[in-house]
Amino acid sequence: MVKITFMGAGSTIFAKNVLGDCMSVDSLRNSEICLYDIDPDRLKESELMLRAINKNINEGRATIKTYLGTEQRKDALRAADFVVNAIQVGGYDPCTITDFEIPKKYGLRQTIADTLGIGGIMRALRTIPVMEDFARDMEEVCPNAYFLNYTNPMSILTGFMLRYTSIKTVGLCHSVQVCSKGLLEQLGMEDKLEGRKELIAGINHMGWLLKISDKNNVDLYPEIRRRAIEKNKNEKHNDMVRFEYINRLGYYCTESSEHNAEYNPYFIKSKYPELIDRYNIPLDEYPRRCINQIKGWEKQRDELVKNPNLTHERTSEYASYIIDAIVTNKPYKIGGNVLNTGGLIENLPQDACVEVPCMVDGSGIYPCRVGRLPVQLAAMNMTNVNVHLTTIEAAVTRKKEHIYHAAMLDPHTGSELSIDEIVKMVDELIHTHGPWLPEYK
Repeated sequence: MVKITFMGAGSTIFAKNVLGDCMSVDSLRNSEICLYDIDPDRLKESELMLRAINKNINEGRATIKTYLGTEQRKDALRAADFVVNAIQVGGYDPCTITDFEIPKKYGLRQTIADTLGIGGIMRALRTIPVMEDFARDMEEVCPNAYFLNYTNPMSILTGFMLRYTSIKTVGLCHSVQVCSKGLLEQLGMEDKLEGRKELIAGINHMGWLLKISDKNNVDLYPEIRRRAIEKNKNEKHNDMVRFEYINRLGYYCTESSEHNAEYNPYFIKSKYPELIDRYNIPLDEYPRRCINQIKGWEKQRDELVKNPNLTHERTSEYASYIIDAIVTNKPYKIGGNVLNTGGLIENLPQDACVEVPCMVDGSGIYPCRVGRLPVQLAAMNMTNVNVHLTTIEAAVTRKKEHIYHAAMLDPHTGSELSIDEIVKMVDELIHTHGPWLPEYK
């Protein structure tokens, strides 16, 4: 029997996708599924939902158990084969509110703030100690388990796990699977979807669509570039930042324009406020989503938790495909976040967390060597990697100076604020987050 432990099981919709997927797969139908969370109400809601799915699509074959709070965490993890991580430390209120509102006082605007920027740095610093606790428990009670990390900031958290724990870790993000499909559909090239071939590599949320061809090996990029530049000239749409990447850098990237708008110094600029409208950038997008999700949760909860007829169809999330490939020894290819050991991407540092194709089978997860990225793409990635590495250094050493370094090196923060403002803002964020952050020297 395969044991799958889900950390942060109160993420009900995501638990449905990942664990519902597992119950849809022949090799995993008899799994022991262990749900762990620190919120008793959300844990119970996820349990009720998953029991209904187990009954309706799986004849009740999976065993579902729940574990509440840190005192039950080791039991949840004990002898696990796979651990799925989907935690959010601090939640929307108070931590996300703090991550947006304090920078706004200094004139620093954000869109999502969960991956990079000052918001991503703070989220990493309050999440790493919790994940380190997970890792130490795993080293004791399930040292051979695979840790499938879905929590953002992906590169920082996965990089920490790979460098400072012994746990077999891979970071997973759905943006790789949907990248080329979404691009072709936006450009009216749906006829090229079937049989297409692609290569994506870089870092999480800024992985580059390096190659794309149709089923007859015809390079699609010349037509993609032509249509993308034309579309940005002629209409307002929701992907204008990434289409500008195609125009200026020559390549498209994996994560959305609202994300990428804040990963660089080019689009959100107080001196050029007209760029917000020109590139259709949704400032404060993540808080809006959180508020709408909280408002809509009561109705959604009834649909998911109080529906005895609830079913599930397998999604494109990687977790069940990885677990199935390892259990059955049937090869499967993913885009995974791994350490750049040996120079998988030659022109990024070896201690960077990179996103590259990985082969998965019964022997484990094996990253593929990509070689060199086009110099401008490696340079763009490196501006983000700088923040990843200095944030990890801050978390490991507990030295406040490295938080300052991370914020100073962040492309958006450094382009908008002076060094004195950055230091003052960081100090205020640390003070306001209070017990959500460890002590820094």
